[in-house]
Amino acid sequence: MNNTDTIAAIATPLGRGGIGIVRISGDQVPHLAEILLGKLPAPRVATFHHFKNQQGDTLDHGIALYFPAPHSFTGEHLLELQGHGGIVILDMLLQAVLQLGVRLARPGEFSERAFLNGKIDLTQAEAIADLIDSSSEQAARSALRSLDGEFSKKINLLVDELIWLRTYIEAGIDFPDEEIDLLADGQVATKITQLIESIAQIFDQAQQGFLLKEGVRIALIGEPNVGKSSLLNQLAGRPTAIVTEIAGTTRDVVRDMIQLDGVPVHIVDTAGLRETSDVVEQEGIRRTQLAVQEADLVLIILDERHPSDSIEGEWLSELPPHHLIIRNKIDKIGHPAGLKESDIIYLSAKTGDGIHELKQLLKQKIGLHHTAEGTFLARRRHLDALQRAQTALFQCENLVQTRQAELLAEELRQAQQALNEITGEFSTEDLLGRIFATFCLGK
Repeated sequence: MNNTDTIAAIATPLGRGGIGIVRISGDQVPHLAEILLGKLPAPRVATFHHFKNQQGDTLDHGIALYFPAPHSFTGEHLLELQGHGGIVILDMLLQAVLQLGVRLARPGEFSERAFLNGKIDLTQAEAIADLIDSSSEQAARSALRSLDGEFSKKINLLVDELIWLRTYIEAGIDFPDEEIDLLADGQVATKITQLIESIAQIFDQAQQGFLLKEGVRIALIGEPNVGKSSLLNQLAGRPTAIVTEIAGTTRDVVRDMIQLDGVPVHIVDTAGLRETSDVVEQEGIRRTQLAVQEADLVLIILDERHPSDSIEGEWLSELPPHHLIIRNKIDKIGHPAGLKESDIIYLSAKTGDGIHELKQLLKQKIGLHHTAEGTFLARRRHLDALQRAQTALFQCENLVQTRQAELLAEELRQAQQALNEITGEFSTEDLLGRIFATFCLGK
């Protein structure tokens, strides 16, 4: 990676608009400003300029903003040219910049340079992309908390505690002549217990943030005409799937997305499970089985008019671990709606009776708590790192009991390294490449 290059990109979505922005970052910015604007603008002051190419032809006019290093988003000299938002005019302006020896930025390279130059840590960099991609108000608020550094502060506090504990343990290893058993006074065991509890609390908050970002996948399965498509339409609040009295109406998976308290829920309606010689329907059933494997939660729809029916057997090798049984069509027999057991609920997909209770149960099953105001957006890698840190600390509890100080110090190091991966204090170039490649061009 060559960070001495000066890079440029269009930082606004392509298309017609009132404003379009070309962003330039690198050592050559002051020289480029002299050519493009006729002079270097005053730092951090919006000024009107004509934007010109190397031949002196005016391409557009608008606002120029100059941020000298290190007081910029990237930590480098940064220039933003805010002109008119049209595909042709922005491309002309960008080409004029590139012709001056500037390189086109890779996706996420501005944010990557901000990270590499110490302006933000890795969780804040990821929060930028998450804020842009937010699909709900709660997700946006949680991403903003991560961008403001709330997630990073919690992780850094844990790392500080681990550093102190490692120093304490390794001092005892390095000076054995003192004949002090550092593991005997209970202080180390207490610290480790506190760290485990703190990580568990942060993991819970991060998991809520992960739900807000990624959502959950729910598959609706059952025999033909049990009401899967009607249930999808009730949950979606619109006629997404075709509903008829003809068995086997749904032959392919039908997908829709709803929100439960700001969490995106991706619902998949599937083909009815039954013996059939129809090649198309057989393929639909095969896709149903794939949807079950990919789902976080499976809703098994049964017709309450036939209470002995079950979907276990040849269609599924075994029931998925996370599932709910829906006893549908209670309007046909006058059965009351509501929850019977922890994973069985009675409702009518036709009338909507029991749908509210189902939504409340879904929130409980997917692990959604009413703690969104304290959450921050998190990614799968954050959860994995927190789990690895917690596993290492569980090992530490056992090692304290057996007085194995050297192994204890190593497990503490592993826990610290796992947490450092979250903020980027310890990260591989391959990890950084994967993260920043998902960013928008110009960001």
